[in-house]
Amino acid sequence: QVQLVESGGGLVQPGGSLRLSCAASGSIDRIYDMSWYRQAPGKQRELVTVIVDGGTTSYIDSVKGRFTISRDSAKNTVYLQMNSLRPEDTAVYYCNARIRVGPTINGYWGQGTQVTVSS
Repeated sequence: QVQLVESGGGLVQPGGSLRLSCAASGSIDRIYDMSWYRQAPGKQRELVTVIVDGGTTSYIDSVKGRFTISRDSAKNTVYLQMNSLRPEDTAVYYCNARIRVGPTINGYWGQGTQVTVSS
């Protein structure tokens, strides 16, 4: 059984910062890419950023220069540092990871953490 547990969401004023964490646990043989998605009210879930196991990262245009994804492979943890937050960043943020357990590779989701940017 594999679990992804997120933490770090909350309420922040525009221009503020938050750091999200997502820790994977269980019978993990290898973690491939790890990513963050977000879903705002009334909108579809969108991919925000991804980091592959070699360390290469990519971001959607609206967060480039403001968000930074990183990972600690020894801790099976991915982070999302969010700076210069805007009201339009308000959403539930989900982590996702492609994980090999034995011969099988599957995608796993965290439970989501709310980020609200408001004055």
